[in-house]
Amino acid sequence: MSFADLSLYPILIDRLVELNYQQPTPIQLRAIPIILSGKDVMAGAQTGTGKTAAFALPLLHHILSKRTVPTTPEAPNTKAVISCLVLVPTRELAQQVQSSIEQYAKGSDIGCVMVYGGVSIGAQIQQLAAGTDILVATPGRLLDLLRKRTLSLSQLTHLVFDEADRMLDMGFKDEIVEVLKRLPSARQTLLFSATLDDRMLSFSRRLLRSPQVIEVAQRNVTASSIVERVFNVDAKRKCAILCHLIAQEGWQQSLIFCRTKQGADTLVKQMKQAGVAAEAFHADLSQAVREQVLAAFKAGDVTALVATDVAARGLDINELNYVVNMELPFQVEDYVHRIGRTGRAGKPGQAITLLSVDDEPLLIKLEVFLDRRLPQQWLAGFEPDLDVIAPLTRKTTKSSLKQQARKKALAASHGKKR
Repeated sequence: MSFADLSLYPILIDRLVELNYQQPTPIQLRAIPIILSGKDVMAGAQTGTGKTAAFALPLLHHILSKRTVPTTPEAPNTKAVISCLVLVPTRELAQQVQSSIEQYAKGSDIGCVMVYGGVSIGAQIQQLAAGTDILVATPGRLLDLLRKRTLSLSQLTHLVFDEADRMLDMGFKDEIVEVLKRLPSARQTLLFSATLDDRMLSFSRRLLRSPQVIEVAQRNVTASSIVERVFNVDAKRKCAILCHLIAQEGWQQSLIFCRTKQGADTLVKQMKQAGVAAEAFHADLSQAVREQVLAAFKAGDVTALVATDVAARGLDINELNYVVNMELPFQVEDYVHRIGRTGRAGKPGQAITLLSVDDEPLLIKLEVFLDRRLPQQWLAGFEPDLDVIAPLTRKTTKSSLKQQARKKALAASHGKKR
């Protein structure tokens, strides 16, 4: 099936041809007809599956359909009135979504504005006052605008949650609840999440009305195009093995994850001393600096971007072949999010994890979550010290792991019954 078969406006179809979009991805094929029918949607889709187009194209189609209906002139209003709102967890994802929407809308008069924290709110108020059809916003800045009474959501017809699971992870639940109080009940709501776990299903009940649930891949599954490699190495030699791999294998544009901002800064300093062009990317940097670093990385002037989970969420980098976990994340879902930065849209990618003994309890927890083992290996010259013993915690005893596996099996069984 082609995009032309999805009953989208001809101007959108023509634009997709110009962008060389060949065929709809599975999430686009399933979601677009349902959204066009006016039903609420709850969709589970990993990054890189084409989910932005899955909700953006129907939104643009809806706006274009309203353009053909004559409207009566409205009285002047000091507030910006929005009909379509896309909520995202981070400014980087806001930039990515707005860029995609503007690409799809090129050739029409549809406007899209993004707002997020960390920059002047005055400039954003002026942008909104000039008028727009679609607003892409982070929850905190959206509430700032609503509280200043410079924005009205009273005429909202479409609400989209993009990467809803990350919004909950980042503690935006209270902000989302407050935003919901300001929205009309008669609206179409679309929720997109990398994971549709019990927590997300529970939270969605207050957001959606009889939603159509779409899952284009099995839960907790990483993209098949990603090769996962786990290197056993002593913690103090992680930087050395990383720099060795970058040099020996000729890596370009590698995204490296650290748990903390301090850890990212320390690693960048060590990598620079080893002659690797590395830069940090985290929330302590100003928005201007982050944009400069990202531009340098995309241009190839920076080889390694060392980021924290929060900062890297929503990054859109073409041809990203390598993702590295300096340590495994405490939240197992973050592993799937991290390595989902590579292997996008079916392209090959590698996910490297540098595993020291202190990470082994987290590896056990991760493998229970993934329901599979991750292959481990040694690299000549960087073999680990076998005298170091992995710490044993209450959650990583054999009995605890068996209990976790049993709970997972029961949850899967309940899911099938529903």
